[in-house]
Formats: sequence, structure tokens, C-alpha cells
Amino acid sequence: MTILDQFSLSGKVALVTGGAGLYGRQMVRALAEAGARTYIASRNVKALEQVAAEHCVLGQDVRALPLDQADEDSIAAVRDAIVRESDMLHILVNNAVARPLRAGYFSDAAAINESLRVNGTGLILVTRAMGEAMADGGSIINIGSIMGLVGLEPLNYRGTDMGGWSPDYFFNKGGMANLTRFLASYYGARGIRVNGLHPGGLQMPSHPEAFVENYSERTCLGRMANETDLMGSIVFLASDASAYLTGTNIPVDGGYTAK
Repeated sequence: MTILDQFSLSGKVALVTGGAGLYGRQMVRALAEAGARTYIASRNVKALEQVAAEHCVLGQDVRALPLDQADEDSIAAVRDAIVRESDMLHILVNNAVARPLRAGYFSDAAAINESLRVNGTGLILVTRAMGEAMADGGSIINIGSIMGLVGLEPLNYRGTDMGGWSPDYFFNKGGMANLTRFLASYYGARGIRVNGLHPGGLQMPSHPEAFVENYSERTCLGRMANETDLMGSIVFLASDASAYLTGTNIPVDGGYTAK
């Protein structure tokens, strides 16, 4: 097998929670182009079906499933559907995230509890259910954020009316980084690798020019991330090319956390 063969996902079955957002779309594209049958699952099935249809036109196997990450029965239904159709799961990408806090640090307890229920409890329940259905030697990829690795940089918002004071996001993504290490230990005996990718600074059309300039200056590469910057990392961690890599948390941030 050549090194390029090791990056192939032909014959593999993947699940991406979420999949219709800016991060999710490029992850799904990466897995599908590399040859994996790729399931995408979230509450917004209509958006997922549109993504799946776009890939099917290209001859890629992408399938949409309904998933409520806060509902254990819904999680089990996704697992059972994948096993029924594909026998085995090889790759899990934990990408779904809920952002219920509308008042940032001063959001009420109900909103904070909802965030923890979906992004904390739900994450563990999804991983546990899919882990039990996963082939030995598989790969779990947790999509965190550099906000789980560093504190907030207020200067990024200088000259804008934006703010980033959402404590639940920092809390959940920081917990995900250490959960990655726990899961790597737990699944290691089965050869299942568990790693975290921590993106930073995905540029969106809604970003004010001042924010883009401030953030870009904070990185080593002098720019924010684009719609393809996560694709190579996803394929690497999903494939046999990373066969001896587990328990790691990798920033994909243009060098933001290196400064």
C-alpha cells in the first residue's frame, strides 16, 4: 500500500453529526471525496437532504438522517439505521453543536442547562452509542474549537459591535479536549483512535471588515480560515494515514494559538 492509498476512505462508512453548516459541509465533502459512504445527521433534515443531493449528483454516497443529540432514543435510531444499511461504522465526526445562549455570560439557567445537555451529555451519549457499533480500528474525531484551548481575545472585536462572551462554548469545547483523551484510553484496546480538531477563525460573509482584519493579524498566516481548510485534517485523522495517532488535540487555526 502506497502512502496515498493510506489516505483513501474507499469502503469506509462515516457519520458526521451536523453537516449542513460551514464547518460541516467541508467535512462531508472531504469524507465523500475520499470515498466514504457518509451519513449526516441533525434536527434540520431538510438542509441535510439538500447537502446529500448535491453530493449524489457527483456520484458520492451521502445520506441524511434525523438526529436530536439531546434524545437518547433518537441517537439509538441513527445507530440502528447505519448498522441496518451498512453493517458497520468506521468513522464518527462529532461536529454538532447547540448555541442556545442569547445573552452570553448573563443567559438564564435554562439556556445554560440546555447547552450542557446537548453539547455535554449528548456528546457522550452519541459517542457511546456509535462507539459500540464501530469497527475495531475505527476513528472518532471530535470537532472542538480553539476557544476550548485558550481564553477570549477582546481585541479581536475592536471596532465592531460583536462580542464573544459565551461561557458555555468555552466550557464545552474545553471539556471536549479532555474527553478526547479519556475516549482514546477507553477505546485504545480496540484500536479505535480518538482525536480532536480545534478549528479557529472560519471567515463568514457576515463578519465585519474590522473583525476580519483584527483576527487575521492575530494569526501567523495572516488570514482567517476558508471553506476548504479543514478538509485535509479530516481525511488524515479518518484514514489509516494516522494509524498511530490518538489522544491528540490539534489546532487548525493558522497559528492563532502559537502566538
